[in-house]
Amino acid sequence: MFHREGQNIILTTFFLVVATILISEFIIVIPWLKWSLQLVALIILVTILQFFRNPKRTIKRNFDEILAPVDGKVVVIEEVMETEYFNDKRLQISIFMSPINVHVTRYAASGEIKYSKYHPGKYLVAWHPKSSTENERTTVVIRTPKFGDILYRQIAGAMARRIINYAEVGDSVQQGEDAGFIKFGSRVDLLLPLNSAVTVKLKQSVVGGKTCIATLAKKDDK
Repeated sequence: MFHREGQNIILTTFFLVVATILISEFIIVIPWLKWSLQLVALIILVTILQFFRNPKRTIKRNFDEILAPVDGKVVVIEEVMETEYFNDKRLQISIFMSPINVHVTRYAASGEIKYSKYHPGKYLVAWHPKSSTENERTTVVIRTPKFGDILYRQIAGAMARRIINYAEVGDSVQQGEDAGFIKFGSRVDLLLPLNSAVTVKLKQSVVGGKTCIATLAKKDDK
C-alpha cells in the first residue's frame, strides 16, 4: 500500500521507467550499456515505491500514552524552552527519519487540534540544532484528555522540499491516524509536559503508531 501523496510521483516514475526500458531495448546496441541503463531505471522505481509505502497498522489507542508519530530513531530527549506556542519549558523528544524509513506522520495522541501553522525556512540537515526553528516546518498542537496540550513539529531536512500537514484547527483527531507526510525528509519533534514519563532512550528505533514514547507520570513520581 502506498501513500496518496506519492501517487503522481509513482505513476510518472513508472511510465518514465517503462519508456526508458523500451527505448533502450530498441536503440542501444551495446548489451552492457543497455542492461545498465535498464537496471538503474528499475532501481529508481523501487526506491520511489519504498519511500512512499504506507503499511497498514493496527493502532491500540490509549489516552495514557503518547505514541511515536513517525518511524525512525530517537535523537533528542531534553528539556527546552518552547517559544512559539507555550512560552514555557517542555520536554522535547525528536525522531530522525532516514530515507529508508516510512515517512507517514501519524497523530501521537487523540484530541482536538488547537493550533496548526506552516513555516517556510531553510533546509539544514535534520539533526542540526537550529533545524527546529530555522528549517521549513509545521507546528501542530493537540489538546488531549490526559496530557493537556502537546505539540509536534514536522521538520524538513536537507533533501526535503515539501511538508504535507492535514491538521486543521478544530479537527477532532484519533491517535495513529494519518496526520501528513514529509517528502524526502527528515525529523519530527514532540513537545510534552515536563511531568511526562519518557519510555524511550536515545538512539532507540521507534515505529509510528506503535511505539510508546511517553506515559503519564505516576502521582508519587518526583
